[in-house]
Amino acid sequence: MPEGHTLRRLADDLDAAFGGSLVHVGSPQGRFAADAAIVDGTRLLGAHSVGKHLFVEFEHDHLIHVHLGLIGGFDVHTGVEEVPLPVGQVRLRIVREDATAYADLRGATQCELIGPARGDEIRDKLGPDPLRADADPDRAWRRIKASHRAIGDLLMDQAVLAGVGNVYRAEVLFRNRIHPLRPGKTLRAGQWQAIWTDLVELMREGVVHNRIDTVRPEHTPEAMGREARKDDHGGEVYVYRRTGQPCLVCGTPVRTEVLAGRNSFWCARCQPRFRSRAVQSSTAPARGPRT
Repeated sequence: MPEGHTLRRLADDLDAAFGGSLVHVGSPQGRFAADAAIVDGTRLLGAHSVGKHLFVEFEHDHLIHVHLGLIGGFDVHTGVEEVPLPVGQVRLRIVREDATAYADLRGATQCELIGPARGDEIRDKLGPDPLRADADPDRAWRRIKASHRAIGDLLMDQAVLAGVGNVYRAEVLFRNRIHPLRPGKTLRAGQWQAIWTDLVELMREGVVHNRIDTVRPEHTPEAMGREARKDDHGGEVYVYRRTGQPCLVCGTPVRTEVLAGRNSFWCARCQPRFRSRAVQSSTAPARGPRT
């Protein structure tokens, strides 16, 4: 499923291609035809994202809300001389009035025409998005520090933190040496702040480069003299989808386990399991009598 940086980049592309322009909106597939007719011929004001949700704003308080899901795609084409006939199951097509740009939506989980109140309702249910300037990381921290759930589970909960998916989850926990099964309430405030700061930086880079790169300069293929990653997700990563391969830092085989319905990846040496002080005390060897 696309992660938050993909939706942010898509919003930026839609904004650049259509923002402020009159547009024609249709549904070649037919499933969105009635709603498309309502905004057809109006001005597209802009687009923005919150987490994995995309909002395209039109005149007269109309919003098209899109969630791509696992297989959805929204392709934006600019600088065209002619808009071609749609190919495949295009649920939503947006065309600039001057026909120099068009965008096709296919396979999305959600595509609905809504008003501002419904838009606010959707956004209010989401946690802070590291890519948004108005995000409040303390909102997420209040839930994390009170939860017995694993931090790897909490990071994927969009009501706790918006936009983080399986790749960013695995990578930010590795970079901060935190085991994915560690209970949220055992994290220190400084550890959460480091995770948040890391996510902000990594996800912004993802928007710029349109892929997820998380390895530090000393662990790139060039620096280590190793082969580049060969994976359809692209990008250089530490543990994501590297099960059984040696950790780039310590050489320990990367491990995996299902967590919150998705495979979680970690290095057992770089991310040791958390042991509470109570457990440490109960398992510590007994001291002999003082002499």
